[in-house]
Amino acid sequence: MELGPWSRFGDLSAYRKEFEKFFTRLLTETPSPGPFAAQWMPLIEISETTDKVFVRAELPGLEAKDVSVSMSGDLLTIKGKKERAEDEKDEHCHYVERYYGPFQRSVKLPINVTGDEVEGTFNKGVLKITLRKVAGAEKREIRVKDT
Repeated sequence: MELGPWSRFGDLSAYRKEFEKFFTRLLTETPSPGPFAAQWMPLIEISETTDKVFVRAELPGLEAKDVSVSMSGDLLTIKGKKERAEDEKDEHCHYVERYYGPFQRSVKLPINVTGDEVEGTFNKGVLKITLRKVAGAEKREIRVKDT
């Protein structure tokens, strides 16, 4: 009975199970994000009205003192650090999915704004940055040409 070209490799399911166990242990058994864990970045929303641009960032578990905002040209940068709270003495973590440590998120604003009139508020873990548009500012569009 012919089993095809893959028959010489035998049953690969045992190897697959071992690889799954290995990667599960690697990614879940460290008390802090391991070398393969992705760095956390806040989720961002950018919207506009006729004269303002709003940038909202979700920063759960942080306070205004934990965050800094800067602008360079049309690049807005949000930086901060999320500290791990020690709830119990001698606490040993078995599984951690929460991110702790520094973060930075930079976004290029789609419309020209003035750096003179910037306001930031922080409410229930949401940072809201309000920027005033430059008079006559329009959305930048990039024309794509066929080659």
